[in-house]
Amino acid sequence: MSSSNPTRVLIIDDSAVVRETLKDLLSAEEDIEVMGTANDPFIAARKLEREIPDVITLDIEMPRMDGLTFLKKLMNRHPIPVVICSSQAGQGSRNALQALEYGAVEIIEKPKLGTKQFLEESRIRICDAVRGAAAAGKKAGPEKALASRPAPKHAADVILPGGVGGHVVETTQKIVVVGASTGGTEALRVLLQHLPADASGMVVVQHMPEHFTKAFAERLAELCEVDVKEAESNDSVFRGRALIAPGNRHTLLKRSGARYFVEVRDGPLVSRHRPSVDVLFRSAARYAGPNAVGVIMTGMGDDGARGMLELKQAGAYTLAQDEASSVVYGMPREAVARGAVDESISLQSMADAVLRVCGGRSGIAE
Repeated sequence: MSSSNPTRVLIIDDSAVVRETLKDLLSAEEDIEVMGTANDPFIAARKLEREIPDVITLDIEMPRMDGLTFLKKLMNRHPIPVVICSSQAGQGSRNALQALEYGAVEIIEKPKLGTKQFLEESRIRICDAVRGAAAAGKKAGPEKALASRPAPKHAADVILPGGVGGHVVETTQKIVVVGASTGGTEALRVLLQHLPADASGMVVVQHMPEHFTKAFAERLAELCEVDVKEAESNDSVFRGRALIAPGNRHTLLKRSGARYFVEVRDGPLVSRHRPSVDVLFRSAARYAGPNAVGVIMTGMGDDGARGMLELKQAGAYTLAQDEASSVVYGMPREAVARGAVDESISLQSMADAVLRVCGGRSGIAE
């Protein structure tokens, strides 16, 4: 092991073949060290009492306790970045969405047959998922998580250059921009379900793997009075609509006259994420300014903190989820530390706070 600070991984899977295969392929990477393996969550829990890994890979279907139950318990007690690796976590499946709600960073669906070959062929994807999870965690810095794939921690400038945009006249119309990560899918459900059908238009960045955001948006649409959909370029932002940034694409708020709309584009990772909350918030600061309301919610890392400060400096009102109600108080903590937050609010009170700041139930005129 030539890396002095490798990312340490605990593998939890009831299949001996999967445990050994994952151990072999991860251990072959200079910047990754397998701390141990466990064939069920109870054995894993005993290992966690002695030693804390940087990342956990976790199966869903296991004896004695299923992976989802363990994940929920883990995030409530010891928030550690988790990569789900399971045949029970297909794209858009209930298990996959629930895992993301509970705080999983990444989902890798393994086949029911030919698992060993699939894992070997998916070496790069699995190793990158572990590195990405480590980068998202509070314990892992860029040198640790990305040692063998060095990359700068880009700021939003690579997508939208800094500087003050055109003069934005403050109006009674408000646009709400929201950023969330670990634990955010459940937090967003709570927020959106408490909003009335005529709530102010909203654009959301939730750190979520590609292909899952569409199913997530569709599920929220079934549960909420507001219309929820995965964002597409040129979608208008108006009263009663919430747009969810698609996984692996940056989403920016734009304005043409009185019309707000979104632009969805490719680009490098910003604050180690794509989509990035910093990108959305910067665009809102530029094009909405004092007409924007920024909300930062539960999540690991610091994505959104810089953008929220830009929002506040542009005259926007800013809200952060408080520590007590956050699954992981990382992103909100960073925003508070930068002086970017006007109010810290509990999750249960967040919808009321958003409505209050937006001027009640009137929100944006379509």
